Amino acid sequence: MTYDVQPTTGDSEWFTQDRFGLFIHWGLYSLGARHEWLQSREKSSTEAYGAKYFKRFDPDLYDPELWAQLAQDAGMTYFVATTKHHEGFCLWDSELTGFKAPNTPAGRDVLRPMVDAFRGRGMKVGFYYSLLDWNHPHYTVDPKHPLRENAAFIEESGRRDFSLYRDYLYGQTEELLTRFGKIDLLFYDFSFPGEGGLAGKGKDDWGSEALVRRIRELQPQILLNDRLQVGGDITTPEQYIPKAWVNVNGRKVVWETCHTFSGSWGYHREESSWKSVEMLVKMLIDVVSKGGNLLLNVGPTGRGEFDERAVDRLKGIGTWMRRHSRAIYGCTQAPESFPCPPDCRLTYNPQTNRMYLHVYSWPFRNIHLPGFAGKVEYAQLLHDASEIRMKEGFVASGIEEGAFREGRDETTLTLSIPVKQPDVTVPVIELFLK
Repeated sequence: MTYDVQPTTGDSEWFTQDRFGLFIHWGLYSLGARHEWLQSREKSSTEAYGAKYFKRFDPDLYDPELWAQLAQDAGMTYFVATTKHHEGFCLWDSELTGFKAPNTPAGRDVLRPMVDAFRGRGMKVGFYYSLLDWNHPHYTVDPKHPLRENAAFIEESGRRDFSLYRDYLYGQTEELLTRFGKIDLLFYDFSFPGEGGLAGKGKDDWGSEALVRRIRELQPQILLNDRLQVGGDITTPEQYIPKAWVNVNGRKVVWETCHTFSGSWGYHREESSWKSVEMLVKMLIDVVSKGGNLLLNVGPTGRGEFDERAVDRLKGIGTWMRRHSRAIYGCTQAPESFPCPPDCRLTYNPQTNRMYLHVYSWPFRNIHLPGFAGKVEYAQLLHDASEIRMKEGFVASGIEEGAFREGRDETTLTLSIPVKQPDVTVPVIELFLK
């Protein structure tokens, strides 16, 4: 079965196959270690912010090959890196600004070796680029700006020429799409409404339509997200999981939800609300069961490492993915004719015609699947390929010994499962459909 999904201009075939990617938020805010929005939250000027962090950015432990290995071992197949976040700091050697990694103690472009490392492992390459820029001399005040309450800055902002910033935005986009080879995904962030008497910024400010035309000229197959306010290939809910396959104007769309391990995108030393491996695996399953992708974020430290909490989660996810990845890759929402039992999720691979039953809460001895009778040829636990015995249709109570004693109607398939839950984060039963 295939679903009627809104077609994309960019190449989304790989995207809906891969399902699981790594987001990387890395910049000067990693030194502050208290949220990537710290400049805005603390209402810090560009001069004060730069004086503190720009001259101290020196990631001496940065090893992009290790980053790529950790991501690949976790089962991730693409990555998206913050080439420039709202602070305006650029990871690559842009010719259009001095506010870049080569001019810090790092002394080099730190984006290119990241691209090479991930691409070298066969992973797709994605770039995040912030439409906001609190460093640029012609970026004007708005409700998100660090100096939004500074009367002198608001007055000075009125004399700025935002079209010069828009030229800068276009120019940096050209650099990113012409210097790093094929880029598979471009994630702009973000448009927003007015607030508190200050105007927001959107498609007219960014010149979104002209920008998209130029992007398509440079890299026709690239996937674009939806935050330029002119549509896009990918719809991108953030920090929540939709209750169903995302619809736009009544039609299913290609979608991806991005999430943090905790509450911050950038490295946050003191955050304690980190999600468990089990919760993260269940998030991935839940997203795929609704036809979506999960983009899971790491905020490297100022020295260029994934901290121990991130490494622990990635390794835990990887342990599960090593045995269960075929219940994720190439999978999507199950056809409606297969209802999902309680405390479970279903993913379905239309190419192999296999259904995957993800068991969130392990029941005693039996799992009953109404509507599955006559549709399943064979069942096994995915992690070890051990057979799961099954019984179709009505079973008279008390007639048979063992697992199949409770009566069920003729549409039900009953799976006889071990009493003890398998020692995996989330057990998965693979159903070979007829």
